[in-house]
Amino acid sequence: MNKVILMGRLTRDPEVRYSTGERQMAIARYTLAVDRRRARSSDSSEPTADFISCVAFDRAGEFAEKYFRQGQRVLVSGRIQTGSYTNKEGQKVYTTDVIVEEQEFADSKNSDGGAQTSTRPAPAQAASDGFMNIPDGVEDEGLPFN
Repeated sequence: MNKVILMGRLTRDPEVRYSTGERQMAIARYTLAVDRRRARSSDSSEPTADFISCVAFDRAGEFAEKYFRQGQRVLVSGRIQTGSYTNKEGQKVYTTDVIVEEQEFADSKNSDGGAQTSTRPAPAQAASDGFMNIPDGVEDEGLPFN
């Protein structure tokens, strides 16, 4: 099984390119700074984060381009992929990337200290009979049944 789950901060805005050919596809590359857990006897001069290269394709790439910004904390799951290529100097370069399958924000918008408010209606609360009460302001047309 090849599965990785990471939570870290974006080191910079994603770099996005679009493939050429019959169907254009977004390819977003970004790096996550993932904190390491410190050992009790660790030396403070050691690095405390790993910098993990991530690649998101298609709609995930478009999402990263539109919403991800430097410094945001994000949660990523995917798989590790290794590869290699020969650079201009003729040296073989080995690569390790996380191919993103799922990605999301790890913090809410309000966690950065801003005074932003949500326009979403209040979540439905369970009534004593086990059914959910529909909050005010939700139209019947938006419900999945009649």
